[in-house]
Amino acid sequence: MEQNLLEPKEVFKYFAEINRVPRPSKREEKMIAYLRDFAANRHLPCKVDATGNVLIAKAATPGYENRKTLVLQSHMDMVCEKNRDVAFDFDNDAIRTVVKGDWLCAEGTTLGADDGIGMAMQLALLDADDIPHGPVECVFTRDEETGLTGAFGMEPGFMSGDILINLDSEDEGQLFVSCAGGVRTQAEFVFTPVTVPANYFFFEVKIKGLTGGHSGDDIDKKRANANKLLARFLYQSYRKYDLYLCDIQAGGLHNAIPREAMALCAIPMADKESIRVDWNIFSADIEEEYRVTEPTMEFLLQSESPCANAVERGVAQRLIWALQAVYNGVLSMSQDIELVETSTNLASIRLEGGNRIVINSSQRSSLTSARKHMSDTVQAVFELAGADVTVGEGYPGWKMNPSSEILKIAVETYRALFGCDPEVKGIHAGLECGLFSEKYPGLDMISFGPTLRGVHSPDERLLIPTVAKVWTHLKTVISNIPVKD
Repeated sequence: MEQNLLEPKEVFKYFAEINRVPRPSKREEKMIAYLRDFAANRHLPCKVDATGNVLIAKAATPGYENRKTLVLQSHMDMVCEKNRDVAFDFDNDAIRTVVKGDWLCAEGTTLGADDGIGMAMQLALLDADDIPHGPVECVFTRDEETGLTGAFGMEPGFMSGDILINLDSEDEGQLFVSCAGGVRTQAEFVFTPVTVPANYFFFEVKIKGLTGGHSGDDIDKKRANANKLLARFLYQSYRKYDLYLCDIQAGGLHNAIPREAMALCAIPMADKESIRVDWNIFSADIEEEYRVTEPTMEFLLQSESPCANAVERGVAQRLIWALQAVYNGVLSMSQDIELVETSTNLASIRLEGGNRIVINSSQRSSLTSARKHMSDTVQAVFELAGADVTVGEGYPGWKMNPSSEILKIAVETYRALFGCDPEVKGIHAGLECGLFSEKYPGLDMISFGPTLRGVHSPDERLLIPTVAKVWTHLKTVISNIPVKD
């Protein structure tokens, strides 16, 4: 089946058009121009703020003028990833799509359905003349993927709606009503390099093959954090041996649960066999603790050539004590729905420049006060250990509104259309709704969308039948927006 034959035709028509317009994050100028032209050709009011967010308005259809103003929102940028053997220029080339069974995919690149399919639904509504609706504002934000830049920079009063539907969710049949805010906390230990005494055994310990995952979505799945496991072994070893820490490289992205961690150490040659026994016992203990969630973890200890310098002893001890003590994982659950409310992730530990060790962590919560408490807790541990700590600006969460009017409408219309209830959920990750809730505290919001898989990778794919379900549901919700108070 070709894409131009997919249903609903009006949505897939615009998705195809969108995918002919290059729109990498931070380089959305061509998409902004496309949206301006789209509005001008239909004589629809359009404005662009200083950040580059676009708003296209459409007046109510006759008889619906007294309805509340509805905002439909998506982001215009896409993650640009391709397979190594694919020749593709994201700044100039159109995304090439292919249908595989019930899935729409791209040929060796990201598909751009995150969030191009949300944009397509907005454009289909703006172009339609057979959908009854009140006043509508379609908002397209820029650079959601790499920094929420559009939502952060949105000018006050840019939107004037009472209700907002975010079209950036990835599982049909789920209505999202809250999200976590987040902040990064960085600690830095500065040290004077020292020389390891003679007749010491140098060895590298490495933990790898962990499951990892997203530090928000997967933080409650009882997966191991490689950095915390490494810290655990270093702590028990430092207490037992005259240990020198020569290097540490652990973890990676700030929003990922670490899958690998490595440290280069030295102990007296006389303790060489003892440390191997300790490592084997430690490995067996951890494998037993995580036998369900970490079936592929590996523990490696190998001898290494002597290194020139090590971390001075006092700093190494304070660092290791802090890594052992700092909290990691879920702190609390939401009182409103079955969802993680507050968590922290020890993301990376890096020896850099020969004289400093930098630790990055991230804290998340749907409550700003709880997020601050979590980052304060992490900050206190590292400051007690003598580190310099920097806490980022962060972004706010979106707390569930138990009396949400739009949620009630969305649930009732879904039940009437499909004979079952949708799942009402929160997400322990960031959505633009968090920033909107801070800038527009009275805005009633939900988020939903069709089913996507493999987003942010060349495996990204869109489940075609779910587009029709979401489009039908969206049109029904739009036609049932309540009257103004």
